[in-house]
Amino acid sequence: MRAMQFPLKILMVAGCWPPVSWSSLCKRTVYNGYTIFVTLMLVTFMFPQIMDIILNVDNADDFTETFYVMLATVIASCKMFSLLLNRKNIKILTDTLAEKPFRPLEPDEIEIRQKVEDTIRTNSIWYIFLVEITCACINLTSLLTKFRRGDLTYREWTPYEYSSVMYYITYFRQLISLSTAAIVNVACDCIICGLLVHICCEIDILKYRLRKSLRNRTDFRECVRQHDSIYKFAYTINENFRIILAIQFAVSTLVVCSNMYQIARTSLSAEYIPLMLYTSCMFTQILIYCWYGNEVKLKSVQLANEIFEMDWITVDKEVKEGLMMIMNRSLVPIEFSSAHIFTVNLDSFVKILKASYSAYSILQQMK
Repeated sequence: MRAMQFPLKILMVAGCWPPVSWSSLCKRTVYNGYTIFVTLMLVTFMFPQIMDIILNVDNADDFTETFYVMLATVIASCKMFSLLLNRKNIKILTDTLAEKPFRPLEPDEIEIRQKVEDTIRTNSIWYIFLVEITCACINLTSLLTKFRRGDLTYREWTPYEYSSVMYYITYFRQLISLSTAAIVNVACDCIICGLLVHICCEIDILKYRLRKSLRNRTDFRECVRQHDSIYKFAYTINENFRIILAIQFAVSTLVVCSNMYQIARTSLSAEYIPLMLYTSCMFTQILIYCWYGNEVKLKSVQLANEIFEMDWITVDKEVKEGLMMIMNRSLVPIEFSSAHIFTVNLDSFVKILKASYSAYSILQQMK
């Protein structure tokens, strides 16, 4: 059974994962051209906003109006480059899930894996739905308000005086870039969170194998090796994505605080709804990382309790020593950190919520 099929399809749409069937030179060239197009859409969205902040912005309102969008584009660009650089590592990680000791062998193990794949697919679809609804709402609101006034959806620096033709090109380029950034964000989030869910899956499969192998020394040794492999697999994921996780948490926190300022000064109008949806997306983005990072931590620690509840009293000395090794290692949980700055768990999410609420309260009083 191939793992991570649905997240890899999203990655393919984002321009970071060539379809396996596209092996001919012509098709590869077409896909590479698509990847370049996606990258250009991100860069041409990010650079003018950075220049606008440097050259044009001179007050807090204009700054926050450009800042939160610029940061979202920066994180999308960072994710794009990270996914392209880690393309080989992602393939190694997904291939590892199809090899021993991670490959499910029995019907019950296959059922555990299938449930996880279904969960990943369902959660990814809901996440895509939220993000695309937000993009559609932003685009529709912009068409009904700013487009009629001849304004761009987002502030940016333009090195030219745009006529009606150049205005249309710039305006719709912004909308395409926004959708592109959303797809890249979704692709990266689904890949990383999907790998976290698979760590939980492998721990569940390990529990199943441990119960069956207490009477068989050969099978039990394989369980000890599998437990060690799970820790190595988690370490590899953290090493490959720790920088992008650090950027994600730092940028998301800044964006949420910037959005709080925007919400505090925006009255209930057509522009208020897209801003609220956008803020909800940012909270969801942080939550899914923290939630699954927390699940991995809990699963890895609970393994010791699961072993203690097994019929370990009647097994021989060698098996007991192996169980003790697994239990001792389980005392150190599998934790994901973003460049040793943020720990990816629910405690971090609560801290971000508190900081955001404090910022919102202060800004409301200053309003």
